[in-house]
Amino acid sequence: MFFSFLDTFALISFVFCWSGYTYFARKKAKTTDCIARSLHQHRIQWMTELMQRDIRVGDAALLANLERNIAFFASTTLIIIAGVLTLFSQVERLESIIASLPFALNANHFTIQIKLSLLAFIFVLAFFQFTWSMRQYGFVNVMVGAAPIDLAKNNKNLLNYANEMAVVQDQAAHSYNYGLRSYYFSLAALCWFFHPILFILASLFVSYTLYRREFKSKAVRALIRAKTYLKQQ
Repeated sequence: MFFSFLDTFALISFVFCWSGYTYFARKKAKTTDCIARSLHQHRIQWMTELMQRDIRVGDAALLANLERNIAFFASTTLIIIAGVLTLFSQVERLESIIASLPFALNANHFTIQIKLSLLAFIFVLAFFQFTWSMRQYGFVNVMVGAAPIDLAKNNKNLLNYANEMAVVQDQAAHSYNYGLRSYYFSLAALCWFFHPILFILASLFVSYTLYRREFKSKAVRALIRAKTYLKQQ
């Protein structure tokens, strides 16, 4: 068989881990303090404070720094895509290399091409997420440039405007996070070249690692404490 039952099960497990964790994280963030929820509240605070500043050079520098980080990943992703596509012309060499590994299975043209196609799809998806994130940060810059100064500090319309700026920035951050998540799961997909069981274990490990970092890490606890300190001001 060109594509064994174990390979099929491993691929289904990978898709289930990725899509399942994405759905779980999106739903749980609505009711549980995590990185996404806490940072959104900090963004609302940031945009509210921004409305009360006459000089916003520091805010513009912070947004530009965020965009530079995303631009780095977007350009790097293009290089990786080019590298993966180049490997399609070296399938025979990959077949011999993988076949020489002690525990590798199904080292044939068809399976290697499927695995390379999966990697290419993951990084194309990551590229779309990173570029969409960059565009949304550009939208935030335009909104910051158009924002008037809230001298009264209690103008309801301007407070709503600050919330909408935070929403756009939050969506940009989500796209960036989805792109980074693609990098995490691409490492799991690499394990498929060695063994389907290793692929399954790596998919579960990546999901667990993402959960720990986004919901149970020290950074999350610090963000939650910082949020309570702001409310006490």
